[in-house]
Amino acid sequence: VDPRRVYVRDPAETKHACVEVGRPGGTPVGPSGERFAWYCCTLKGGRENSDVDVVQLVKAMEALGAGEVLLNCIDRDGQGNGYELELIQQVKAACSLPVIASSGAGRPDHFEEALSPMDKERGGGGGADAALAAGIFHRQEVPICDVKAHLAEKTSIPVRR
Repeated sequence: VDPRRVYVRDPAETKHACVEVGRPGGTPVGPSGERFAWYCCTLKGGRENSDVDVVQLVKAMEALGAGEVLLNCIDRDGQGNGYELELIQQVKAACSLPVIASSGAGRPDHFEEALSPMDKERGGGGGADAALAAGIFHRQEVPICDVKAHLAEKTSIPVRR
């Protein structure tokens, strides 16, 4: 699943499932100060938008028997600013499939944020079942062992060693 944000001023403006954005450290507000966004599923490697939102797609995937969701976020891909926690939380709330978070990792604590339990009131994590990264490892910006050590030493998140 490869969605991108579509900002709206008010969730009533769209039929799509929206999330609130603009919390400190979270997804930024829109270019015109919009405080809500929906996640538009894309086609052709993100080059084409659809009128399907991420909630609609993951519910259909689950109904068709998918075993898990590999959840990318075009807006975060390659940025190194952390995973799109609002997106992960929305997908976890919409289906019972395991969710693998992708796109945005730049530091070991980003994995902790994505994998920590959801708790919107206390600023909890995304609640993902797994998290992946590619660029930071390929470019040798962060060794995999540093991510595993961070998770093992600073969290109760299980880590394969």
